[in-house]
Amino acid sequence: MTALEAMQSRISMSKVTDAAPSHAELLPLISAAGRVAAHSSLRPWRLIELRGHDRERLGRAMNKADGHEGVSSKPQRAPLLIAVVASYRKSKVPRWEQEAVASGVAHMLSLFLDEAGWGVFWRTGDYTRSKAIAKAHGLTKDEALLGWLYVGGKPVGTRSGHRKQIDAERFFSRMPKGD
Repeated sequence: MTALEAMQSRISMSKVTDAAPSHAELLPLISAAGRVAAHSSLRPWRLIELRGHDRERLGRAMNKADGHEGVSSKPQRAPLLIAVVASYRKSKVPRWEQEAVASGVAHMLSLFLDEAGWGVFWRTGDYTRSKAIAKAHGLTKDEALLGWLYVGGKPVGTRSGHRKQIDAERFFSRMPKGD
């Protein structure tokens, strides 16, 4: 499958099975995703693997962020969560660009996981900026959580590529003529 075919057939898989890739299976995918374009080769990102009890700890932090007791079931929606962290470096490269690189790594990784046969969806939201969530992930003051890739098996009978195709003409134009 070409990169173009992989991208055209990719869909977010909001329901996944309890199967998940092993740590060892993830390493070559992460290595490849880490080759995303990065100004000055800063590599301003890191990923955190959450499995088993880690997901329960995240659920507790989510409820704490909401001012509730107990454990949220949200992290239980997939057997593997991969936290995507922008790990800002002191550089002439602005923070927004470093964040874009971390987002690019997450997107590339989601494509590689999909191509390898895994179901993937990316979760973001207010939790990513919560102090309780940052503490649970061990983030430093120079890091920001961008979200989680939820990863699991693709349910039997799942079709890929049934998303509406993008009309490229609508989003692609020439630079306006100047003076």
